[in-house]
Amino acid sequence: MKRIEAIIKPYKLDDVKEALVEIGIVGMTISEVKGYGRQQGHSELYRGAEYIVEFIPKVKIDIIVEEKDAEGAIEAIASSAKTGKIGDGKIFVSSIEKTIRIRTGEEDEEAI
Repeated sequence: MKRIEAIIKPYKLDDVKEALVEIGIVGMTISEVKGYGRQQGHSELYRGAEYIVEFIPKVKIDIIVEEKDAEGAIEAIASSAKTGKIGDGKIFVSSIEKTIRIRTGEEDEEAI
């Protein structure tokens, strides 16, 4: 099993969700996060005053998929989250050793 974490622009969340549902991935966890990458934040004007935004608001999507579904999920996220501009985000993929559904005790693929 694979864990896929994607950090994307907030306004792309609906597009990414739709793309994942289209390929059969319906379970996901969404978190609002802040951070920065190469852009190192940016400056904005508010009521005539300039201020620095050091941490950019993003959305983090966590999904767990069977190994055979990982590439399709990665492609769906990447294509639906891409704007071609700086700050589109990142996708991280890692292995999951064990999954347990608390309610039933099912394990691994059955627990997804």
